[in-house]
Amino acid sequence: MFKAVLFDLDGTLIDTNNLILESYKHTFKKHLDYIPNDNEIVKYFGEPLKITLSRFDSERIEEMYRTYVEYNEMNHDSMVKEMDYARETLEELKSKGILLGVVTSKRRIMAERGLRLFNLLDYFDVVITPEDTVKHKPDPEPILKACEKLKFEPKDVLFVGDSNFDILCGKNAGAKTCLVKYTMLDLEELLKFEPDFVIEDLRDILEFFKAP
Repeated sequence: MFKAVLFDLDGTLIDTNNLILESYKHTFKKHLDYIPNDNEIVKYFGEPLKITLSRFDSERIEEMYRTYVEYNEMNHDSMVKEMDYARETLEELKSKGILLGVVTSKRRIMAERGLRLFNLLDYFDVVITPEDTVKHKPDPEPILKACEKLKFEPKDVLFVGDSNFDILCGKNAGAKTCLVKYTMLDLEELLKFEPDFVIEDLRDILEFFKAP
């Protein structure tokens, strides 16, 4: 049995997919006069915002970043929703005494805003954001930082996410990895990264904690 479960946030616990896509499109239209298709953006889901922006224009990162943040914050609450079964899964895990954490590439102010919006923040014993580490997914540092705060070894932790960045971050840290099938990314491509587990929805996590 795992002693703790760590979750990615966007696309795993909270459905921010449309908000993220529209934020990028608004930003690229304004600064580059270009609107990428969804697949061009989705493949970078899970990495820090400035890294993704630099892939499209490394010289205008800061101005694009400000535009993205302004649009994203203005539209956040009306364009996001809780993922199916997130609350009941967290509630059940917490009732079993399992420590819970979020490991996200999202800025802390917005990560906590999203969790508070759906009254999920209090379920978590730790929230790791890009402000907490020097390196970010797929580097293992975010998960190692979470494990340090929870006082568990990575081998005792399950990391649940929806992207290749999540799978690699977990594997690089020595944690077990769990991929959600409802990801927006290409599932067949993600399976090539060999997550330890693949689940249909969040309720399937509870199977790991059933009494023998």
